[in-house]
Amino acid sequence: MTSTVPGRAEAPPRSREQRRVLTVLVAAQILSGAGLAAGVTVGALLAQDMLGSTGLAGLPSALGTAGSALAAVAVGRLSQARGRRPGLAAGYLAGAAGSAGVVAAAVVGSPVLLFLALFVHGAGTATNLLARYAGADLAAPAHRARAVSTVLVATTLGGVAGPGLAAPAGHLAHALGLPRLTGLFLLAGVAYATAALVLVVWLRPDPLLLARDLEAERAATAHAPPEERPRPASGSRRSGVLAGTLVMALTQLVMVAIMTMTPVHMHGHGHGAAASGLVIALHLGAMYLPSPLTGRLVDRHGPRAVAAASGPVLLAAGAVAAVAPDGSVAPLAVALALLGLGWNLGLVTGTAIVTDAVPPATRARVQGLADVVVAIAGATGGMASGLVVAVAGYPALALGGGVLALAIVPAAVAAERGR
Repeated sequence: MTSTVPGRAEAPPRSREQRRVLTVLVAAQILSGAGLAAGVTVGALLAQDMLGSTGLAGLPSALGTAGSALAAVAVGRLSQARGRRPGLAAGYLAGAAGSAGVVAAAVVGSPVLLFLALFVHGAGTATNLLARYAGADLAAPAHRARAVSTVLVATTLGGVAGPGLAAPAGHLAHALGLPRLTGLFLLAGVAYATAALVLVVWLRPDPLLLARDLEAERAATAHAPPEERPRPASGSRRSGVLAGTLVMALTQLVMVAIMTMTPVHMHGHGHGAAASGLVIALHLGAMYLPSPLTGRLVDRHGPRAVAAASGPVLLAAGAVAAVAPDGSVAPLAVALALLGLGWNLGLVTGTAIVTDAVPPATRARVQGLADVVVAIAGATGGMASGLVVAVAGYPALALGGGVLALAIVPAAVAAERGR
């Protein structure tokens, strides 16, 4: 079929739908990025104020990532059964409900309600990450990493703007008679709910369901009967899923551990919400802004080669944070930017490895399970971070996390040899 312009072929339906899907996902990710920033920026500070203890300041991050693990399973299974649209929308609505619960907990002064609400709030974080898989459903294999990176980079605008709004949102909360630290959670609730609405209304056709239909059509029109068509070895598929999941889990553990305690460390040395918000905004920008470049590197050189680079970058982040003077914001900003970059390298490459290893028929379920492992790793990092700082100090946490990240390098090399 040709277009009305002589000599120019009309874009294939798959390409047209992929562009539409990416446009809708980008809009939803900008909104959800603002919601994501709340728990990162002020969750630990809320817990510290309510509990009066630094040792448990990492608990909100742990609860949020544990909640994201449960949400990853639920969203993955719902997406597998009904498609990406209902799965992602349900996850964002749960994140909005959790945000409202955090505000209510701060008003009544209930730590139990706070922890329960932070657990539910983690659904927004899980859904924000799972959306990257939707960007790859209709992408050509040679461009999957770039499609994933397009969805991830869209989070930058909301993610960077969110922490920067900590002070104004706090003023708004105070004007409404609420604790100042709940301001970002008010913003998160509205952002997550709006992201869900965008997906419900405009994510049509559903990318995962369309990818399955196109795969079935391709198989039906192939000349060889199904039993004679070449299939990837099951061992190769398992190896790909395990390798990609391991890369993502290690980067998530190290990133969450160091990131969680940085605002607490700064607060303990006299820095306010504006300073810590700026550092976290730079961190979130580095987590998502390099995604297009990372995607191109992965598509050109392969995901395992790029994955190996994430370990040294995370080590550099930990080293800079460990030696940063207590009263200086600039070195911590550099460290958190490097931390975000290392996480980006690990997440994009791990996502590409997992997506390449599974067919559309089982893709959403396997991706959800992979993100469960990633979320559990994040929960471990968040929970351990407060205890490590209480016992050994923030520099020990930062440097130890960087050294642990070097395990990504042999994992990536072994995966490449296995392939």
